[in-house]
Amino acid sequence: MKRVWGRGRKRVQCGARAKRHACGVQTAWTSAESPEAAVSELARLIDRENLGQLLVFFSQRYAAEPLCAAFAQQFDGLPIAGCSTAGEITPAGFGDGSVLVVAFPRNDFNFVSEIIPDVRGLTVERGTEAVRSLRAGLDRLGGGRYANRFAVSLIDGLSNGEEVIVSAIGWALDDIPLVGGSAGDGLALTGTSLLHDGNVYHDAALLLLVETNHPVCSFNHDHFEPTGTKLVVTASDAESRTVFELNAEPAALEYANAVGVEPSSLAPMSFAAHPVIVRIGGDYYCRSIQRVNPDNSLSFFCAIDDGVVLTVAEPKDMVKSMAAELERLDAAIGGVDLVLGFECVLRRLDAENRQVKHMISDLYRRYNVAGFHTYGEQFNAMHLNQTFTGVAIGHQRNGALGT
Repeated sequence: MKRVWGRGRKRVQCGARAKRHACGVQTAWTSAESPEAAVSELARLIDRENLGQLLVFFSQRYAAEPLCAAFAQQFDGLPIAGCSTAGEITPAGFGDGSVLVVAFPRNDFNFVSEIIPDVRGLTVERGTEAVRSLRAGLDRLGGGRYANRFAVSLIDGLSNGEEVIVSAIGWALDDIPLVGGSAGDGLALTGTSLLHDGNVYHDAALLLLVETNHPVCSFNHDHFEPTGTKLVVTASDAESRTVFELNAEPAALEYANAVGVEPSSLAPMSFAAHPVIVRIGGDYYCRSIQRVNPDNSLSFFCAIDDGVVLTVAEPKDMVKSMAAELERLDAAIGGVDLVLGFECVLRRLDAENRQVKHMISDLYRRYNVAGFHTYGEQFNAMHLNQTFTGVAIGHQRNGALGT
């Protein structure tokens, strides 16, 4: 298939594109029709020499099993980790219905990874053992040559197990920052998939530890502030993340009244535009609503329980606040080369609703954001909603470290 080169990117047919970044990472993406065709195009675009790890983020329109098999065939022996998404974010901006690969070089990045099955049954002991095993593996692999470390989590976004995961692994990670996202399936909410070294998993989590000689900075960002409107959870089912009553009234009706919309019009756009937040310590964090149910209960993307006090939030300027955060990261690491990003799907819907999606997409393109839209985000020991969470990677190697 013919390649066309230009300005740091190369193209093949069917809209496939690729980019090589200054830190040595390669990104490539395609919207080819079939899993086999998509992986074949990506394989043509990616330089295999010195590859150490592939991260794969894919639309659920691609069946996970044949996609996984195609990657195993085309990239035989190369470690692969990934998940289905609620939308892709490529260095060309927002994507939908595509496959994105983030390919890390072996000489500047060391990776170790482990699949954690049955996340809802995970114990602290099992989580701690997984982290200890990965830390020992990274020590053996790198020998302490690279000083900068971070962890990445990819979790089944319909498992209701994210809080269990972050609490089980958080303290064992110690000073290693954690970022990550919950796998999605568009907005279908029927089933998500994880890929790990030739196998497909559900109700599972992937944990990766990374070390590099490039400067990195993990971050978490949102664009909301609290109002004076409070909603107290008065009846709920914690296991299913369902709220039946707010302020002793049917949950959907009370929420709709609080945000000034008709109950019959409640939809993902409503939840994106009018999030509810909780105060933890001195900070507020979103607790995003997933859907309204026929009995006027509300299902959430995160843990919820009786007695939780929810505050209705109002937005700040989404574009200005995100631009300021990326500028801060740029200054912190001496120039951002790539951002591995995990953004809640409700932020994308909110951007669409406010007609600033193209401005956010342009901003992400400027900073080479590569990642996906999630059903939730992980940041250190917290599972969050309606945030943009990730790790920024710098252009230059740290001078005192090996190459």
